Amino acid sequence: MSFALWSILLAALLPLIWAGVAKAGSRVDNHKPREAMAQVGGYRLRANWAQQNAWEAFPTYAAAVLVGWGMHVPPAFLNLAAAVFIAARIAHGLLYLADQASLRSLSWLIGLLTVVAIFCKAGGLF
Repeated sequence: MSFALWSILLAALLPLIWAGVAKAGSRVDNHKPREAMAQVGGYRLRANWAQQNAWEAFPTYAAAVLVGWGMHVPPAFLNLAAAVFIAARIAHGLLYLADQASLRSLSWLIGLLTVVAIFCKAGGLF
């Protein structure tokens, strides 16, 4: 199986990593975890936001990879795009934790443009 297909799993696991960072070392009431997360601040709150954003980015990315694979986008292109997306999303989460808003937005944009590029390549636009 190609890296691009494996990257769907990686992208699905990223939100769980950020959730773990948000909850690590704090007392979270597992009966009301969302309520508890609403009470945290600092890097834990930003990690929770990174988790939410990672979940939001996941469906379109997974769809793009599957469409690209189904439309026989060259594997080298698809694997490179997958690597760029995963790197951008890891950077996005880390920059969220570091409270680097402008760089975080840039990494978000790189991830989005990667998804658009996969769809465009699948559609024969380049």
